[in-house]
Amino acid sequence: MIATPSYDYISPTEYLEGEETSPIKHEYRQGQVYAMAGASNTHVIITGNVFAMLRNHLRGSGCQAYVADTKAHIELIDTYYYPDVIVSCDKRDKAFNNFLRYPCLIIEVLSPTTEAFDRGDKFADYRQLESLQEYVLVSQNRTNVEVFRRNAEGQWVFYSYGQGENIHLTSVDFQLAVADVYEDISFEPVNLP
Repeated sequence: MIATPSYDYISPTEYLEGEETSPIKHEYRQGQVYAMAGASNTHVIITGNVFAMLRNHLRGSGCQAYVADTKAHIELIDTYYYPDVIVSCDKRDKAFNNFLRYPCLIIEVLSPTTEAFDRGDKFADYRQLESLQEYVLVSQNRTNVEVFRRNAEGQWVFYSYGQGENIHLTSVDFQLAVADVYEDISFEPVNLP
């Protein structure tokens, strides 16, 4: 999210109507609208890798993965965000056309301009979703995946994964290799002519 809010209050209905025709995406937080910046190629490849693996794993399970253009609606705090990948296994979400209220898994690929917000206020907001079981942060600058998982007591437990390791996403019972998350990504500097 870019820290450039519109200072006039906008209702959720006005926001949703505007998003249907807007050439750029905006996130909505308690009456304020924030324009979203574009993503790097690395960000897009990582997001695509994760989405493709999840989509294949979830076929026929009753769960659905969405990528980039589906909003998470945090009704309790009047907020809409666009996660990079979001998964819902809740039939109530089938009633909504362009957002989900009951996701079990949200994945954000970290960007230099959004990392602090994704780790801080956005994660605090996402924790208001009672259905959310896992929040995953994927670095695009180095091989590092962080999983925050809600335990039986409602506490968020941190798990970190690096090169050569496998990630277990318990919310959708899926194992994936960190190497597959970073397929086609090189962290070596490119020598340009």
